[in-house]
Amino acid sequence: MSPSINPRVHEIAISGIRQFANQLVHYPDAVNLTIGQPDFPTPDNVKQAAISAIENDLTGYSHNAGLIDLRNAVSKFFYGTYNLTYNAETDIIITIGASEAIDTTFRAILEPGDEVILPAPFYTGYEPIIKLLGCTPVYLNTSDTGFVPDPKRLEALINENTKAILFNFPSNPTGVTIEKEQMDALEQVLAQKDVFIVSDEIYSLNTFEGTHTPFASYPSLKDKTFTIHGLSKSHSMTGWRIGFLMGPTDVMKHCIKIHQYNAVCASLPSQYAAIEALTNGRDNPAKMNEHYINRRDYLLERLHAMGLPVEIPKGAFYLFPSIQHLGMTSFEFCTKLLQDGGVACVPGSAFSSYGEGFIRISYAYKMDTLIEGMDRMDKFLQSLNNTRNVESV
Repeated sequence: MSPSINPRVHEIAISGIRQFANQLVHYPDAVNLTIGQPDFPTPDNVKQAAISAIENDLTGYSHNAGLIDLRNAVSKFFYGTYNLTYNAETDIIITIGASEAIDTTFRAILEPGDEVILPAPFYTGYEPIIKLLGCTPVYLNTSDTGFVPDPKRLEALINENTKAILFNFPSNPTGVTIEKEQMDALEQVLAQKDVFIVSDEIYSLNTFEGTHTPFASYPSLKDKTFTIHGLSKSHSMTGWRIGFLMGPTDVMKHCIKIHQYNAVCASLPSQYAAIEALTNGRDNPAKMNEHYINRRDYLLERLHAMGLPVEIPKGAFYLFPSIQHLGMTSFEFCTKLLQDGGVACVPGSAFSSYGEGFIRISYAYKMDTLIEGMDRMDKFLQSLNNTRNVESV
């Protein structure tokens, strides 16, 4: 007789993103548009900072919260960029990517039976952590409001069991941002509620239009907001695993205990690379964004020509076109698109039931790849429409 495992593990599955990305081993010639990983190399000066750290044997442990020089760099960066004030000694932890920052935050604030509101559709990595902690995700439908949370709907979902609300803007999977007027309306609701705000702003430096407004920039929300950030997207450093967790001092002193026992500290060479990225690499995101905007605009033109409606994303590097008019589930569509069309995308249902009827396309790929992918998708849709027309005769 074998010992039992945590029964909550049975409730979670491999993310829908990885389910389709992992299928590519069986379709080696397919065009992969699944993963949100920048195709740009990590900037040379950032790489050199890590190389220098290794050559100088700076490869041991740091303070559990991270190098104080890095935490100071984070503090200065977010003050200079967003006018956010975080004490480097008490309010900032350097984590193993933004994912560990989210996990640490939830483990610090959630108790079994708590509810966490998730504007849906949402990134696949949030819900499993909530369920593993014995808590309940509650969905705020944004699929019919331009993928922006409606303040009245949000307020209606908040009850005595609500412990936190998780926001992610610019959004994965939709690329949608929240305008300042919309943020102001959300603040009016949140300021009156005794709930934590967990704001995943990993894509904030990949904002193409307008100005990103952090939730923590509102004085009424600052003391109950955790700001999640990192360098994976903005500086093309996914594999370096550097994230930032910033929050209220009285809770961060408990978050550091969780981070200590879970990870000890972030990789030291990666921390030195992060210092360089934040101090001498501030222009890197803008340079990459120029390419993302060109790619986005090209894909928008192609998708509109194919008859696929899509909200215009103003950040991140994803498009979330609708396929509702095709009469197929998003899983069925993406499966056929991969098998018959040679293009891998992610079904919208991977991002909750409110993503059904959509697909996610990542444009964190070179233009040649995107052109080939769109050519194949166009051909696939024409074939699909021809088949349907024949069947209807």
